[in-house]
Amino acid sequence: MTGHEVVKLRVNFKTLEEFENFREYGQQELSMKEDLEENIVENDSESPFYGVYFGNKLVGRMSLYKINAKYDQYFDPPHDYLELWKLEVLPGYQGKGIGNAMVEYAKSFGLPVKTNARQRSDDFWKKQAFSPLTYQTDRDRGENPYVWLPEGVKEKLHVQEKAVQAKSEPIENEET
Repeated sequence: MTGHEVVKLRVNFKTLEEFENFREYGQQELSMKEDLEENIVENDSESPFYGVYFGNKLVGRMSLYKINAKYDQYFDPPHDYLELWKLEVLPGYQGKGIGNAMVEYAKSFGLPVKTNARQRSDDFWKKQAFSPLTYQTDRDRGENPYVWLPEGVKEKLHVQEKAVQAKSEPIENEET
């Protein structure tokens, strides 16, 4: 155990203020901030945001969404799964097990966990026992999906992959 407690973050202006401490490049940072703002406006008490505090300071955060099996395009058999977005640890607190604690928290639900490796984070996800999915253009649309699979769940084969496997089976000659 790392000793880092992962807590559900409240959907309020204090959390929005704490998010200001996280500096990131590109649209990813805006996405999480906008998501929080939308939840505040809608007065949504079901927060998808989790974090780790050091004292009173939020030093690590992530979004965790439960996706219903009917929308599953990744797993065989189809399964409810968690989508982990925007795991981030503030500089100065990295390398202290905070990211690991948040990933372990997500895994503790016993559901498959999907994320997208970004900004050269592939090694981090591999250390967390995540594997890259076979890239499928129509499904992944430029994302770099990685998954953690609990026992009994495997990657869903794409229709084309199944066809290739079927074609590679030996054909028996029916002539006698």
